[in-house]
Amino acid sequence: MKVAVLGSGVIGVTSAYYLAKAGHEVTVVDRQPGAALETSFGNAGEISPGYASPWAAPDIPQKALKWLFMKHAPLVLRPKPDPAMLAWLLRTLRNCTPERYAVNKRRMMRLAEYSRERLIALRADTGIRYDERQQGTLQLFRTQKQVDAAAKDIEVLRRDGVRFEVLDPAGCVAAEPALAHVRELIAGGLRLPDDETGDCFKFTTQLAELATALGVKFRYGVRIQDIDLRGTAVAGVRTSAGEIVADAYIVALGSFTPLMVKSLGLSVPVYPVKGYSITVPITDAARAPVSTIMDESYKVAITRLGDRIRVGGMAEISGFNGDLPLARRATLEQSVNDLFPASGNVAAATFWSGLRPMTPDGTPVVGRTRISNLVLNTGHGTLGWTMACGSGRVVADLISGKEPDIDTSDLGLARYARP
Repeated sequence: MKVAVLGSGVIGVTSAYYLAKAGHEVTVVDRQPGAALETSFGNAGEISPGYASPWAAPDIPQKALKWLFMKHAPLVLRPKPDPAMLAWLLRTLRNCTPERYAVNKRRMMRLAEYSRERLIALRADTGIRYDERQQGTLQLFRTQKQVDAAAKDIEVLRRDGVRFEVLDPAGCVAAEPALAHVRELIAGGLRLPDDETGDCFKFTTQLAELATALGVKFRYGVRIQDIDLRGTAVAGVRTSAGEIVADAYIVALGSFTPLMVKSLGLSVPVYPVKGYSITVPITDAARAPVSTIMDESYKVAITRLGDRIRVGGMAEISGFNGDLPLARRATLEQSVNDLFPASGNVAAATFWSGLRPMTPDGTPVVGRTRISNLVLNTGHGTLGWTMACGSGRVVADLISGKEPDIDTSDLGLARYARP
């Protein structure tokens, strides 16, 4: 079967790889000159199924009000006259109940855990390298209030059978020795020993090379203009390089997915939530992290990627924009300088931003649509790297006519049509 994949981020490339492994003839189209040059380029580097949680949590409305007045706020809202932004915010607020949070978290963890299994198998099959480390992740608490608040998440981890360790300050230092220099800042931690880290850009570009060896055609520098519908099926995709015709189509365009499928009568509740990162050259390896530390106070992840430290996080709701405010960089620098002082040359760090495609309930949109040959794989938010292999394998199975290994009945667009 001929399959066209729209988008060459980590979601599009993993989809193409699994489709090629299943024997399909695959073409990937992207406006960029190469793979993983937008949201997949500079993310925090975490592969953390244990932290797969919706942003729409019961305490978020109260926290959001407090964050509005913080200098280094983890959430920034820059309102504008945008109906899509308002609709997305209202739907997100409706998911901030204990009942909806529990449902959303369970399905997110289902996909994330499956994705970890697929990544382990892919790594074993291919030998792919991407500055990967399998040394767990540590959620670091600076206050006793944060330690106490973690009890709810710990209960979910226990119920779902996810391995975890509750650590005192000495335990945090044992897991991340460089924290010994700032032990007085630590109240405790929650460590997930099965979580991983790695460079998403390196992974995606190398997987694209492996997919090319399997016959996948990557058409870079090609702008997608529109999707043509004939009856109840897609007839082709109009691009700056001509029409692309296939038997099946996968839309993996992240935050731009709703704009692309709107003309088809599909309403996809995905909105861009901007994230930032800096990448710091390491100058003293003994003072640098060995894996990932989640700084709970700033909602910032600090990750070791080879000879670099990736510091990423924050959520800015401001529509489609790529500006780089120095205030956001200052927050990232504050976190890494606090916890890992003198570990790297922060002044020489590169500064980046990306648009995370977020759904109101946190769960990505993965599955078929009412258009017979169109599949969506989008809306992964902050967890695209964590969920990529699982999502890619799911859509490859759906197009191949196979039953996916996990329940996908509540992952598709149809869930938003339910009462």
